[in-house]
Amino acid sequence: MNHFCPWREEAEELKERLTSLEAKMATLERHVFGRRTEKLPTVAAELRGDADSKAARAEAAKKKRQERAARKAEEAPAREIRHAVPTEERYCPACGSEGLKPLGKGRTSVVYEHIPARFEKQVHVQEVLACACGRGVVTAPPPARVVDRGEYGPGFLAHVVTSKCADAMPLHRLAQRVERSGVPMSRSTLTDLFHQAASVLLPLSQHLLQCIAAADVVWADETPLRVLDVKKTRLGYLWTFLTQNEAGEWLIGYRFSMGRASKTPKEVLGRTSGALVVDAYTGYNAVTLPKGRVRVGCWAHVRRRFFDALATAPEAREALDFILALYRVEAQAKGADVVRTAAHRELRQLHSAPVLTRLHVWLETQAPHHLPKSPLGLAISYALKQWEALTRFVENERLPLDNNRSEAALRKAALGRKNFLFVGHEVAGENLAGLYALVATCEANQVNPEEYLADVLLRVQTHPNSRIGELLPHEWKRRRVAEPPDVALQLQPSP
Repeated sequence: MNHFCPWREEAEELKERLTSLEAKMATLERHVFGRRTEKLPTVAAELRGDADSKAARAEAAKKKRQERAARKAEEAPAREIRHAVPTEERYCPACGSEGLKPLGKGRTSVVYEHIPARFEKQVHVQEVLACACGRGVVTAPPPARVVDRGEYGPGFLAHVVTSKCADAMPLHRLAQRVERSGVPMSRSTLTDLFHQAASVLLPLSQHLLQCIAAADVVWADETPLRVLDVKKTRLGYLWTFLTQNEAGEWLIGYRFSMGRASKTPKEVLGRTSGALVVDAYTGYNAVTLPKGRVRVGCWAHVRRRFFDALATAPEAREALDFILALYRVEAQAKGADVVRTAAHRELRQLHSAPVLTRLHVWLETQAPHHLPKSPLGLAISYALKQWEALTRFVENERLPLDNNRSEAALRKAALGRKNFLFVGHEVAGENLAGLYALVATCEANQVNPEEYLADVLLRVQTHPNSRIGELLPHEWKRRRVAEPPDVALQLQPSP
């Protein structure tokens, strides 16, 4: 006969709480006192394997830096400076003859020099012609301006936007740098210019989000961003939505809201179909349930949870090995250059599917042996609850294993958050999101954002709205590549 033992139930509860506290303490100690090697290693580092020596990894990193520097060197503007032999030395050191002739192109060396950026005050003078009859006057057209009667040109506004959105520079610091260049400037003026640029480019940032929402596969994530209030700050959120088109070009959009509810995903992705790659946050349920986008899980989040469980449950290493095997298949597809093709799907079905089967058996076997609120118990529960979403990638080669792309798209915003701390109001957050989108899409497609914005700030105001997509960064780049440089610079939109 079983008797109810309240002390036994209480003991089990205390044991579970103690396990949870021990895990939190171990995690805290690792973050505060642990070595860097105790942090979650990247998948790429684990795929290289422990057999790789530290020297070999350092050599590979050095080679990668050199290759990147070589690519940048080819893009850098070059100016040839000729050095002539001095007059008093223009004779043969062997015979004394002065009949020296050039030997080839000369000896070449490369020196990188910094030419300080400068701002210039342009005084535009419009010619005015008058007729002898005294009744007719003709005036030359005024220069193109971003804002009527504005005192700052498109290049200046592009520099302000790029400095804040690409370089995470607070505007008060930018104002100091502008003043060092000889132009009187205040932070409030730069703030006005920033919002003016956002207002002019609003049709572009909105169209960019629409293009992303129409895509078959969309990544999404969100991060907090403080908003200034009376004597305090409130918590807002910056959301990112991105996709990759058939040409491999990335489209990255952002949306700001004063809450983390499902309203924002619904406004951006509502009534659209396809796949949505996200973490387990329930705020995205509004566009995935009951009938909406197919939810695709993130293995990076699962991996992170099992890594955090290692401190109290060494058996979590088995789960990490299973997950690493999934990424090894992806590395194999990348090495064979078959990513997002039928061959990629075949690789997944041949190698990834059996790994998933073994991992699922392991999860179900381990679940009864760990307290539900222990780190490993929580990791197992998370994986099992998300299992259907986590395994959809096997049947569709266009689906990724994780949501790392959207997390990477928010890192720039996280850096800006550390530098300028907060935005002034909700509209400022919306403007920041719109400009972040254009700058991030530029950088994702190897487009100079400052050059792009300086050109588009003028074009967007007269460009036909039905063809607004031609001014998105990736389309703008195609036109620049297709057109000769002199034609591309003078290209005017059709009326």
